[in-house]
Amino acid sequence: MGRSRNLNREVWESSPFYGGEDVKTNPTSSTTEQEAIIDEIIAGSLQAQQKTGPDLRQIHSKSHGLLWGEFIIEPNLPEDLKVGLFKTPQTYPAWIRFSSGGSPEKRGKFRSDSQPDVRGIAIKVMNVDGQKVLDDEEKTQDFILNNYPIFLTKDVRDYADLSKAGSGELTPERLEELGYAFAILQKIGSQKVGNPLLIQYWSQAPFKFGSRIVKLSLKSQQPEQPPETLPESENYLRETLVKYLTEEGREASFDFLIQFYVDDEKTPIEDHIQEWQEADSPFIKVATVRIPSQKFDFEERKRLDEGILFSPWHTLLEHEPVGSVNLSRKRLYSELAKYRREQIAQRLREPQPYEAVED
Repeated sequence: MGRSRNLNREVWESSPFYGGEDVKTNPTSSTTEQEAIIDEIIAGSLQAQQKTGPDLRQIHSKSHGLLWGEFIIEPNLPEDLKVGLFKTPQTYPAWIRFSSGGSPEKRGKFRSDSQPDVRGIAIKVMNVDGQKVLDDEEKTQDFILNNYPIFLTKDVRDYADLSKAGSGELTPERLEELGYAFAILQKIGSQKVGNPLLIQYWSQAPFKFGSRIVKLSLKSQQPEQPPETLPESENYLRETLVKYLTEEGREASFDFLIQFYVDDEKTPIEDHIQEWQEADSPFIKVATVRIPSQKFDFEERKRLDEGILFSPWHTLLEHEPVGSVNLSRKRLYSELAKYRREQIAQRLREPQPYEAVED
């Protein structure tokens, strides 16, 4: 058992989700105590962000490219699918960000692309009319997806405890209970991605679709076979996008898919580690994401990339996020982005000595 506990600690500390040993929470299920868990996760994340780069993202910090594209609603959708953003067939402009999930290793140092990490895509659809859940952006609809179909823990309580795995605070029994999460971390880390434009992504958590519940997926129309070996370059994912979109002048397209809730046994809402199987709930295409050939690897675009905020809560009411994991994201994403933007504004308003910046 001792070796198992040590291995679990090693898996967590080497994972892209490890942010230090500062998060301290107690397992609980009540709404009040769940809010307290989220408070502690935010506090630990802010503390880690201060150490590794206060004006950088703490989650999905390493960008492989911010691209412009189109979000094209499918024509001739059946009436029951004409909901919210998908009510009218039209083409929306979009910003699309590809990233890796890990936090910065230290100021100015990101995790190498050759190391295990979750790969993500964030889409900001623009010129979207309608009533929004949050009021900080008036005409956007965001979607955030990762390259693995399930989340790494069943719920927020387990996620908070997983954050303490490297601190020595958890009992051997609790570490054993979290063994499933360490196994998921290893599976996520084993995914080999050669080109982020040629794989599939999943929302992991559910969302409203009018009066119904769905999960989301984004599937490349030109899927690649997982490469046997990966390039050694620390930034090969950005280099791959540059080669594909800029040097070779190619474009990429994805099918945007939804998967309907069936029942609590086959498609549970709160058990975030049970995959919704296609046999139980087939994917349905409702849109196309098109990324034209383009130049994007320049400083002005990188500045826009750092300033832009993606959140699943930038959404029409008809597509409101559902479940405890999404609820935690509402405050976590907002608080981290607010802090990051405040730090950027402060550095522009009044520069600090090098000892304070350490970049």
